[in-house]
Amino acid sequence: MRMPLSRRRALAMAGIAAASALGAARARGAELQVEAVGFDAFTIFDPRSTIAVVEEAFPGRGAELSAAWRTRQFEYCWLRTLNGNYVDFWQVTGDALDYAFEAAKIDLRPAMRARLMEAYLRLELWPDAAHALNAMADAGVRLAYVSNMTATMLEANTRNAGLDGLFDGMLSTDAVQAYKPDPRAYRMAESFLRLPREKIVFAAFGGWDAAGARSFGLDTYWVNRFDAPIEKLGVKPNAIGATLADLARYVTR
Repeated sequence: MRMPLSRRRALAMAGIAAASALGAARARGAELQVEAVGFDAFTIFDPRSTIAVVEEAFPGRGAELSAAWRTRQFEYCWLRTLNGNYVDFWQVTGDALDYAFEAAKIDLRPAMRARLMEAYLRLELWPDAAHALNAMADAGVRLAYVSNMTATMLEANTRNAGLDGLFDGMLSTDAVQAYKPDPRAYRMAESFLRLPREKIVFAAFGGWDAAGARSFGLDTYWVNRFDAPIEKLGVKPNAIGATLADLARYVTR
């Protein structure tokens, strides 16, 4: 028995609609695929590396002085961006070091100052970093720093850690003269990678950085190594994990 023309047409139209819907679903899936990860450098390098260097020079005061140094370091970044008087992260790091030691009433001699500053060129890798970075690169995910550090600092730490060749870009806030969480800093990822933000995951070390990247609109993964609470800034990261191994699973799922 021949099928009425109207019924054949209806089924054909339904088939076209189903194929169209499937194609749209696949397209949406492709749009959500992660093609690149932008890293805050401290998700890869342990900032606590400086404590041992300070402790060796000033026994019993390493943790205290390092904490004061690091706190002032980031406060100066934020204040300089707000005030529009940018200087690079190497100078900020030196200014913060000088302040921390002056506040502690310690005379920091030039040779010792140089030795402490050198610690920021030889930061230790987090134990999970190298394997996770290689896993993401092997999966075809492009890797780039999106960091407050200068390009020289990023290059030195990358080279000393044996990570040469893994990163497509070493994006320093020097390029935009504004520190994170200023939107200009996060926009570097889109501009350099030439990808829409939907295809980029930003890996944050600090909760404030996760909030900044998420506010900008990047899919944000907080590498929350110290199990800190989410910052009360009105936004939450898309996902949270404790290590770069967790991040690797997130971006290659």
